[in-house]
Amino acid sequence: MNGAHALIRTLVDGGVDVCFTNPGTSEMHFVAAVDDIAEMRTVLCLFEGVATGAADGFARMADRPAATLLHLGPGMANGMANLHNARRARVPMINIVGDHATYHKQYDAPLESDIDAAAGTFSFVERPLRTADLAGAAASAIARATRPPYEIATLVLPADVSWGEDAEPAVVPPPAPGATVTDDEIAQVAKALGSGEPCLLLLGGRANREGPLRDASRIVAATGAKMLTEVFPTRLTRGAGVPAIERLQYLAEFAEMQLQGTKHLILVDAVSPVSFFAYPGKASDLLPDGCEVHVLATAASEAGDALARLAERVAAGVDPVLAPADRPGRPSGPLTGETVAQAVGALLPEGAVVVDEAATSGLWAGGATAGAPKHDWLTLTGGAIGIGLPLSVGAAVAAPDRPVINLQADGSAMYTIQALWTMAREGLDVTTVLFNNRSYAILNMELQRVGARVGPKALDMLDLSRPDLSFVSLAQGMGVDAVAVSTAEDFTAALERSLREPGPHLIEAVL
Repeated sequence: MNGAHALIRTLVDGGVDVCFTNPGTSEMHFVAAVDDIAEMRTVLCLFEGVATGAADGFARMADRPAATLLHLGPGMANGMANLHNARRARVPMINIVGDHATYHKQYDAPLESDIDAAAGTFSFVERPLRTADLAGAAASAIARATRPPYEIATLVLPADVSWGEDAEPAVVPPPAPGATVTDDEIAQVAKALGSGEPCLLLLGGRANREGPLRDASRIVAATGAKMLTEVFPTRLTRGAGVPAIERLQYLAEFAEMQLQGTKHLILVDAVSPVSFFAYPGKASDLLPDGCEVHVLATAASEAGDALARLAERVAAGVDPVLAPADRPGRPSGPLTGETVAQAVGALLPEGAVVVDEAATSGLWAGGATAGAPKHDWLTLTGGAIGIGLPLSVGAAVAAPDRPVINLQADGSAMYTIQALWTMAREGLDVTTVLFNNRSYAILNMELQRVGARVGPKALDMLDLSRPDLSFVSLAQGMGVDAVAVSTAEDFTAALERSLREPGPHLIEAVL
């Protein structure tokens, strides 16, 4: 058995049985070995940013890591924006990055780079130098990725370590639980909640699932505290029958209004809120003066258990407040971001996964779907655009029985448009709602907010016309059924058809 076979067998035995790939010469022994291990599913991506974003989406929905297969340092660099997003989302992933043979590195070949240094900015790094050590390094990477805080692990794979013989798979230990929050820590937070001063629970990570949300809602109902989730939650369960939770606002001024008067901020797998960017004359730290921060659970803790125990302490016998079933009617008239949101809210199926990279066009989507049947909502957690389409690929692979709806802005779609080809190749049940306003609209807003002078050349850099992008042509060219619509009635009919028919669809909403 060569190193590649031992590596793949270790991955599969450790629960990593999906690999999003964009391989090159250094990874050919891994590519060949896949044929001999039927349990490993490989999903080809035409750009590394699609592979890394898809692995992120898979982990968000499967609660376990997928692997990526990337070609040397430049290939990994192509995927780093979505690796940044995955690190911020606190999701597990195993990156397998091919490298030159150990004896070849001394020659500084054209594709030579410092993979370890670059990968260390977003992940834990393993670099086995002997074939005999490869499977053990893989087992270590899996162990790091499958226990809280669910790290990204990068396994650097020298070509000769991959093709070397006499390798054996390694045994991966079962996933370890996160740290248990102590009774004293629970008591300290309970004391703050009982102080009579304004308290706010800020939920992040896995605290945004239905069970923890119910416990948080009980705490809020019993104590009079408020609760918010992060600006861009990793995965938020919402809809009828689930406690509603407001998101912290993206714009710093609005976030400060939400936080105003808070005396005790209680972090549950979340971090203290700061402004996304610095603005002249505006604060970076968004907490009000005199606010005390309490950490109930970190990403390394069992946040759900901590919330459940806190709820039993301060809200015994109190029921959560659940969102009622409430859908908007089918819209009519001109097609706008608001009427698109109404149509999505009117038709959203039970158990859907909504991937939201709609930017300014999606401002109405949250409100219009708040009372729709229960669903999960995924966002661009790290803020690096170009995640929506790949995230949808990964979510659909992880949850093939659940329809995926991608609310997608036009500018960010062009970063990873190749994901449409993977959707078609894999027959994924993804509906992409493409908001085409021919503009980086959010940057037009930011241009005003930073106080810069605006002239015609500046505005031209944020304009996506001349020529106009035809997303119908792009989608059809990659094998995806696509249609352009410009009225609310036509959009609703197209969405209804897409949700009824299997496979990928794109609806270009011309705003």
